[in-house]
Order: sequence, then structure tokens, then C-alpha cells
Amino acid sequence: MPKTLVLAEKPSVGKELARVLGCRRGGDGYLEGDRYVVTWALGHLVTLADPDVYDKKLEKWNMDDLPMLPEKMKLVVIPETARQYKVVANLMKRGDVSDLVIATDAGREGELVARWIMVKAGWNKPTRRLWISSQTDKAIREGFANLRPAKDYDNLFRSAQARSEADWLVGLNVTRALTCKFNAQLSAGRVQTPTLALVVERENEIRRFVPKPYYGLKAELSGFRATWHDEKGNAHSFDRSRIEKLLAACTGKEAQITQISKMRKMTPPPAAYDLTELQRDANKKYAYSAKETLNCMQALYERHKALTYPRTDSRYISDDVVPTLPDRIRAVAQAEYKDLAHAVLRQRPMLTKYIVNNAKVTDHHAIIPTEEAAELYNLTGPERNVYDLVVRRFLAVLLPPFEYEEIRLTLKIGDQTFTASGKRVLDQGWKAAYNRSYDALEDEGDAEEEEQSLPDLQKGQRLPVKKLRLSEGQTAPPARYTEATLLTAMEHPPVSQVSDKQLRQILQETSGLGTPATRADIIEKLFSTFYIERSGKSLVPTSKGIQLVDLVPQELRSAELTARWEDRLARIAKGQERDSAFVAEMRTYATRLVKEVKASDATYTHDNQTRKPCPNCGKLLLLVKDKRGELLVCPDRDCGFRRRTTQITNARCPNCHKKLELWGEGDKQTFACACGYREKLIDFEARRKRDGAGKSDVRRYMAQQGQKTEANPAMADALAKWMAMNGKK
Repeated sequence: MPKTLVLAEKPSVGKELARVLGCRRGGDGYLEGDRYVVTWALGHLVTLADPDVYDKKLEKWNMDDLPMLPEKMKLVVIPETARQYKVVANLMKRGDVSDLVIATDAGREGELVARWIMVKAGWNKPTRRLWISSQTDKAIREGFANLRPAKDYDNLFRSAQARSEADWLVGLNVTRALTCKFNAQLSAGRVQTPTLALVVERENEIRRFVPKPYYGLKAELSGFRATWHDEKGNAHSFDRSRIEKLLAACTGKEAQITQISKMRKMTPPPAAYDLTELQRDANKKYAYSAKETLNCMQALYERHKALTYPRTDSRYISDDVVPTLPDRIRAVAQAEYKDLAHAVLRQRPMLTKYIVNNAKVTDHHAIIPTEEAAELYNLTGPERNVYDLVVRRFLAVLLPPFEYEEIRLTLKIGDQTFTASGKRVLDQGWKAAYNRSYDALEDEGDAEEEEQSLPDLQKGQRLPVKKLRLSEGQTAPPARYTEATLLTAMEHPPVSQVSDKQLRQILQETSGLGTPATRADIIEKLFSTFYIERSGKSLVPTSKGIQLVDLVPQELRSAELTARWEDRLARIAKGQERDSAFVAEMRTYATRLVKEVKASDATYTHDNQTRKPCPNCGKLLLLVKDKRGELLVCPDRDCGFRRRTTQITNARCPNCHKKLELWGEGDKQTFACACGYREKLIDFEARRKRDGAGKSDVRRYMAQQGQKTEANPAMADALAKWMAMNGKK
């Protein structure tokens, strides 16, 4: 009996599809049933070949061999996942497999994952496409009942492949040119470099900034406070003597209310989440990195089936999703959401005007709960927090606006004007979905006046002034980027990056720098290549990152290149332009960029160079910081030596309870804390033993160290010996 092969993007998704399709017989890398054979990729199994596949001499990085412009781009199997590729390829060649269903992620990159495997394996049988936004049983069954011909997505594949080939041509050529020219491990890319440029540009603004003192007047009256404003409405003056004169003129005088205005206002609920907005809020509230939030979302989508497809840039749903809303609300009607969910269900008709917008739904709708109730006790702490953000936003957007009365007072003290404002809540509306935590997610405003409760007052009423004081402050530089604000800047690049209005419009329509699916990895790469580092929640460019922005060709520093590419790629996806013409232009473009780097007279300085020689090649090592501490790195990319010198552990300081750093090597390893606490590793082990650390405590500590122990085997060995001596397994 002929069977249909189903190709998923990940094992977890493949196994869920197999369960719903009744495929219970296990194979090596696949599951089989009477009608279907389900297999999976591991992300990309096939990729564009490295330069040395075209010519062995390209194994060595040499400026004379640039630019690299293969006549025809080749595909190769990724060595790390070659075993699974062989499984998929053999299934495609089975005689009883009659057709294929592409079930990779529904998007440009997911299409590329499947198509490259099909091309490499030589697949030429009938193919259909599964396109779904959630992994619930219902969504899967409906998706298989409405499969579409794969040819409907041919142009999407051509667009994805053209993007990948262009990035290869530009990224690899410029990266090699920079590395060879400046004898340093430097890299550049269409999205990575302008993202780094945003952080560097902000740092330069901060360094150039000169603070300027300003002054104002504050009046304290019976039960409220008022702020001075000049005739132009300014609450500050840079002239201290002027404010001192006003203070003297107003001192000892009464305040008279000259105007009271009351205005009823309403604030509509915020739109549902797309991935970038969710990553922003998770960073603001929980300090999660964009990558951590995406990983939580993937688990909530694939494993727990509690939320819909995460890699979306839409904040709305389409009309066809509306009938499913009651089931989704019932699915979240548990724990602290129960009463609120039932209140939303009682609304007749249900308020959907703030979440439904067909015109703003692209490949996938907003992130919302599925119709399956989450087993909250099975969620990790971070997963629970991300789930909480999504559920509260989903319920909030289905509630009425927040209504309040804004009260504004204008007073005269002498001949000077003071104002005070307050707010009286009339209807909590959508804010009932939140405790007080929502305010923490909102950006800090620049309001000069604090919100306060105002007493019942009348126009013309005179009030004694309890206290009148001169207030002062300083103008502040722009804040450094956090991951939350950098994600915003990537999604909506500032005018400094894209001045052309038409290109800015294109970026608005194509989600800016990167995509919701790739921005987290781009930021992580800036950390791993030591172009940026963290200072608390702030992102700070390293000397290497600052220099790189000056060294790369001007066009690569701007988001305008991405705007032009995305415009062309969108036209390819719509069948309005040929992908071959775009790639041909990229060959010419890469050639020009390489010539520009070759002709540069700039220099690069390793200002983090130490006096310690590399044990492999003898070059002086560089001291660099990453998210886990400090390490020594060889500047020679062919050598690749690196050794960690300090790492941030999960052990806590007994004094201030902050995470301890582990310094040194071998027997000299020492825990250290910013508060001044020091403790040798051997003393740490003795203390753990004395305090009665159980087997689970040590095992948990070792698990938390995870990948960190590979960079510090001495610590791992020491803890392992301690466990062995004490009978711990």
C-alpha cells in the first residue's frame, strides 16, 4: 500500500504529528503507520557549501583569493546531522513512498529547510504543504484535511534561497577580507553589522554627551504637590538665578486655583503579542534574553502545546480564528486566570475589535493560547512566566478599554503659574487582567508631574502654600540599549540608520532588521564574537565592536541594505522578480565591497592584549568577556585557542547571596564576590560537606553548571571526587 512521507523540522514536532496520524511503529529517526511515515530534520540538515568545497586552496584565508564567486552554489550535508539526513534520504527513496508532505515550520526559513533536503536527496514525486499555526491535535487534523500543492510555495522557496546565497556571497567575502586585512578575528553581515552599529552609535552619543544642570520650583499644598511652568509651558530653566528670583517672589504667598479641567479618557488594550514584543516584555520584567524567551516559547508551542506558533510578526488574528476563542479562553480558565477568563466568556457579544484585523495577519497570527489547557505544574519557572505574559495579554485584549477621569489644576502663586494633575479610575477594563506588574512593562515616560490623588477643590479657592522649594537636576544622556530596547530598534530602525522614507516603509512592512525568528540569534552572536558585553541589563560595545563598525564598508553599517534586499526578496516571493537576477547583482556587490576593504588605510588595535603567549602558536592572548565571565583567546583564527579564567557560577555568596565568580585554575581555584567575600574551592567543598549538602544538592549544582564545567574541568573533577569520597552517586 502506498504511503505518504511527512517531513517535520524537529523531532518533537515530528513525534506529535506521528501520534495524531497514528504512526506508532518506531524506526531509526522516523515513525510509521498504515498510511503515513513521519520523519524529521534537526533544523537544517543541508546547507550551502563552504568555500573549500569549490577549491581546496580556499581552506586558507588569503586576500589574493577574494572575492569568492562560485558559478553555481553547491549544497552539502551538515556533518553533525548527517545520520538523520541519511535516514530522511533513504525514506524518500523507498518504493512504497508515493508522495511527500512538507511539515516544516510555516515560513520562509522552514520552506528552505525542506526544499534543500529534497533537492539534495533527488526527490521528484508529488509534494504537498502543511501550513498550520499551532500544534494541537485539532489544528494538525484540520491542516492535513486542507493540504495545499507545494508548487504554491515555490516562489517562497526561491526567495529564501536567494536570501541565503546573497548572505553567503556578501558575508563570507567581507568577513574574510576584514580578517585578512586587519589580522584579527572580524566578521560582518547584512543584519549583524547594522545591529552592532546601533549599540556603538548609542555609546558614542553617551560619550559625547555633556550634562547640563537645570532648575525648577515645587510647591507643597494641602494634600497635593504642584509644579511651576513658564509662559511656554516649560517646567525647567537652565538659569538658576532666574529660579531663585521666582522662589523669593513667591515665598509667603497663597496659591489660588485659576482653572480646573476634568476630562474622561480611555486607553484601549494593548495588541496581542508577536515574538518581538513578547521578548521585549520578558526582558523588562524577568531580564530574560531574547534567546531564552524564544526557547521558552518553542517549548510551550511544541512540547506543551499551550501556545501558538512563536515566530510571528503579527499582533492580530483573522476572522476564521474568532470561533475558536471560547475554547481558548476555557483552556486558560485555571489557577489565577479562572475568574477573569469566566468574566470574558460572559461578555455577549465577545469584544474582539482590538484583536481581529485580517489586513495585519501575514503567514501567522498573533501568539495566543491554544484550545488545550496547559498542565501548569509541568512548566519550568521561565516557561510559566512566559505563559503568564501571553495569557494575561490574550485576556486583556478581549476586555473593554481602561477608563479614567483626568483632573488638571492650574494655580497662581504670585504671578507665577503652577500645575498639578491627577487621575480617578472609572473602569479598570483590560487592566483587570494584570496586577500592578503591567506598569513595569511600560516604557518610562518623561512626565514632569507625578500622578497623585487630588482633593475636591473649587475654582477661585485660595490655599496656603506649606512649602516652596527649588528643585534641580541634570540633563541625562540617552540610555544604553537593553535587549528589550535593542529589539525595538531592530524592528523599527531609527532615522540615523534609514533616512529614506520609502526604505523606512519597506522595513516597517518586512519587520525591520532580521526577523522575529532570527533576532535572538543575532544578539547572541554579538556576544559570542565579543562585540558587545553586558553591564547589568545594559549592552555595551567592546573596543573590538567599536573598531569593527569603523572598519566595515559604509553600506554594511546601515539597515538600508536590508530594506533594499527585503523589497527584492518580497518581489521574488510574489513571483514579480527572478531570483537569478538578484543573486547575479549580489556577486557584483560582493566584489565591490571586497575591493573597498582591500583599499582601506584604516588600522585595527588589540587593546585587550595581555602579555601571556598562546601555548599553541606563541601570539599574545587577548582577554575578553562573555556572559559567563572572562577568558583568554588567541587572536589567530587558525589557532583558535581559548581558556576560561573566570566564570560566573550558580553558587551563592553567603554574605550578599549574589552569584559567585570562580577564579584561577587547578588547586588555586577561588570563589569571589563583588562584596569582598573570598573562598577557595577546597574550602567551598568542605563547607558544603559540613552544612550537609545532599546528593540532590550537588547534582543540581553540577547540572546548573552545565556547559561551564567543560571550560573548567578542574572544578568538575574536584566536585566529582568529593561526591565519590562521600558515597554520592
